[in-house]
Amino acid sequence: MWMGGVPPYGYRVENRKLVIDDEHAEHVRWIFARFLEIGSGTELAREVAKRGIRTPRGNRIDKKYLYRMLSNRAYIGEAVHKGESYPGEHEAIIDRATWDRVHAILQESPRKRAARTRADTPALLKGLLFGPDGAAFSPTHTRKDGRLYRYYVSQTVLKHGAGSCPVGRVPAGEIEAAVIDQLRAVFRQPEIVAGTWKAARADVADITEADARAALQQLDPLWDELFPAEQARIVTLLVERVDVGSDGLNVRLRVDGLSGLAREMLAGGIEAAA
Repeated sequence: MWMGGVPPYGYRVENRKLVIDDEHAEHVRWIFARFLEIGSGTELAREVAKRGIRTPRGNRIDKKYLYRMLSNRAYIGEAVHKGESYPGEHEAIIDRATWDRVHAILQESPRKRAARTRADTPALLKGLLFGPDGAAFSPTHTRKDGRLYRYYVSQTVLKHGAGSCPVGRVPAGEIEAAVIDQLRAVFRQPEIVAGTWKAARADVADITEADARAALQQLDPLWDELFPAEQARIVTLLVERVDVGSDGLNVRLRVDGLSGLAREMLAGGIEAAA
């Protein structure tokens, strides 16, 4: 028997009992299933927004709301009273096996979850890395003694063989770290901050230069906490292309991407893995 208050998303109240709302219940099932696939509340919140899924009152569904949903035992047909869970009189929306798998993920630390999803994430510089001859580099990997080694290989080498390009293959971890280090340095450059502020003002009139600086500087300590998919999205947003040569690399940035990122940071749209 429902004792009052707002019913869980996916249910409505009839005669003081919870009854499944079919349309919203489908959203609940999709949210649980999608979380099993990506393991990220931040990415899930973004996908929920893209699908136009909102609360019954029309409010945006954020990461905190999603985690409350994923932990609500009403979805497995139970009622909670004073911290204790009991069989409820309502029908479950989520089966117990799905619930248990979701909660196995939730019990992992954010860092472990990030590491677990890393292998399924597109290479950080896919489509962005080019060699001294202008040819694109493609991500690849090999396994040796049970360890995974990731690389980017020049299309020239793939077509014409080793030696056909002065830089034919680069270790993925090293080149990705070098690009990220350059990005982190960019966030601290006064001229970049000023340019980001001017670009962001076109959409947010009251943004100050200090706001833009604070937004960009937030990303530096936050970076290592982000899910790999979020890191890849930000790199694609910020980087136009990376040219690698015998004497180093050159990172070409998207100024509009920087201003967009600053607006996201100010709006709280980028969150650590959790």
